[in-house]
Amino acid sequence: MTNTTTTHTTRRLRGEFRRFKAWRDSLPGKDVGLMVARFGLAWVFIYHGSGTLFGSFNGLGLHRTAVFFATSAHLHPGMFFAVVNGIVEFFGGIAVGLGVLSRLAGLALVGDMVVAMITVTFHNGFISSAAGSGYELNVALAALAAAVALVGPGRVSLEALLSRVSPGFAPTSR
Repeated sequence: MTNTTTTHTTRRLRGEFRRFKAWRDSLPGKDVGLMVARFGLAWVFIYHGSGTLFGSFNGLGLHRTAVFFATSAHLHPGMFFAVVNGIVEFFGGIAVGLGVLSRLAGLALVGDMVVAMITVTFHNGFISSAAGSGYELNVALAALAAAVALVGPGRVSLEALLSRVSPGFAPTSR
């Protein structure tokens, strides 16, 4: 009896796995996966960008970020780089999350992470237990942003919606 039950359960699980694999490998499955990745990436950058621009989430705000950029990161003028950084992270995150101009935004976010690695985290090493983090998170975020820049936002995006409702709109994801 146990052998029959085990065989039935195994067959049922194999069938469920095949259905999941078929959905995962389908275009809707890939689009949902890309949307989840875009939303996660967007949240990280919106969080940090709003902290830079507005002091949200206990962020430094523009003035203190500018001081940090000028003194620790050696980026002069500090206020210019703080504003550019905040704009790229906040509005780039929004663009990636919504899936509009996401290739351009993804490329800008890659650049943001490269500058962060060069100026702040690279000297700490890949993983650091010292004051200040290593550049492992910068690499992960840059890779995810590069994937969005290369692949585009997918079919679950504002860009795809605009291309369906407006025949003259040419999406960048094709």
